[in-house]
Amino acid sequence: MAIPVTVRRYAGVVAAAAILCAGVALDVVVRQSGPVTALGGQLRADALSAFMLTVVGAVGLTATWSGLRVRPNPAPTNAYAVLVVLFLGAMSLGVLADNLGVLWVAVEATTIATAFLVGHHGTRRALEAAWKYVVLGSVGVAIAFLGIVLLYAATRSAGSPTLSWATLDATHPALDPSLVRLAAALTILGFATKAGLAPMHSWLPDAHSQAPAPVSGLMSGVLLSVAFYAILRVQAVAAPVIGTGLMRGMLATAGLLSLAVATLLLIAQRDLKRLLAYSSVEHMGVLALAAAIGGPLAISAALLHVLGHGLAKSSAFVASGWILETEGTTRIEDLRLLLRRRPGVAVPFLVGVTALLGLPPFSLFFSEVAIVVAGVQRGMGWVMAATVLLVLGAFAALARRVAVIAFGSSADEPEQMSDSAPDWSTPGPRFPLGVALGTTAVAGFVAGPFAAVLTDAARVLGGAG
Repeated sequence: MAIPVTVRRYAGVVAAAAILCAGVALDVVVRQSGPVTALGGQLRADALSAFMLTVVGAVGLTATWSGLRVRPNPAPTNAYAVLVVLFLGAMSLGVLADNLGVLWVAVEATTIATAFLVGHHGTRRALEAAWKYVVLGSVGVAIAFLGIVLLYAATRSAGSPTLSWATLDATHPALDPSLVRLAAALTILGFATKAGLAPMHSWLPDAHSQAPAPVSGLMSGVLLSVAFYAILRVQAVAAPVIGTGLMRGMLATAGLLSLAVATLLLIAQRDLKRLLAYSSVEHMGVLALAAAIGGPLAISAALLHVLGHGLAKSSAFVASGWILETEGTTRIEDLRLLLRRRPGVAVPFLVGVTALLGLPPFSLFFSEVAIVVAGVQRGMGWVMAATVLLVLGAFAALARRVAVIAFGSSADEPEQMSDSAPDWSTPGPRFPLGVALGTTAVAGFVAGPFAAVLTDAARVLGGAG
């Protein structure tokens, strides 16, 4: 049965808007009345869940709404529309699930949905990227599954079999530290693969560069953060039993390695969408370091980083889709003088990249500074020194490539847009990007209720170490 064109076109936008409204509503209710449960306690919304659901909705709305003007080839089908809605639904289930097993199922469901979306174009490179994503993503979630099984075995041995993170956090049963240590290590390793942390990141640039631009924005902007959310939940459950040493070492190593790998590959990158994908590896490395640091300041900054990166990265990926449609390529060497020739697409893209570079007034500047300060306060000075150097290296590499696109000289140097090219200079398609990027520009300055939201969400994790 064919889905009507209008329904197919706007299904993702409506779903994302509903998720955003639900997230905001839950945040208000949770702040007034405490955590909310449903389905016999299988679903549970606390301050952290409500915040993450809001991020899923905000990033989803940015990607799907602004992506309406991106015309992927082939055109969106019934399956495409259904898969986008399922993708958004799976991420929402993941952040609302109280049971770690249900969280795992939701993360695996995102793999299934996005595998078909990555291969949507049907080209050889897209299909290769989809298969690579399926294989490596499945390996990661399989490792995480083994860790969750071991955690359940530990609770069973303690006489209170459960995978409810709320129950484990409230009761702190006497679990076997050796079993919990192995379970936490495997679970974090598995979810780190899904989060795109090095050295398990190799699927990410291929998948994000071959997927349609709105899907790339969703995957990079929020799917990686949902996997990071899973890491935070596991860390909060395991830390009271085994301490923070093991997880701090794993996450700090993965964070620094991700920053180093991203910096090196950003320097040599020749494709625009792969450039943005490696930028995601860098930012996930920053989040891993924040989780390794732990404490209210680092976790609050990490959540601010999740919001800022999600909105900026989804905006940049959608703008890259506009560039592909107008220019017919995403090869950096073929995209010269874009600011002069295509200001309608160049300006949103450059603003999005400016936010990703962590320049003020965008919130990523404040979150990164806060993470470094928290790291120094927690006795990780040398790690923070290495972090600053690597972030500056990634900054220089990304800025250099983007400068080539915006200002680089070309042999042709055409002055006018082709008459056959779509006109992106009208404000309509840029409105959701303007709202998203405007939010990232003011989020770092907003105190009061928003700061309280971040503090409450971090408090749910007990400082995560």
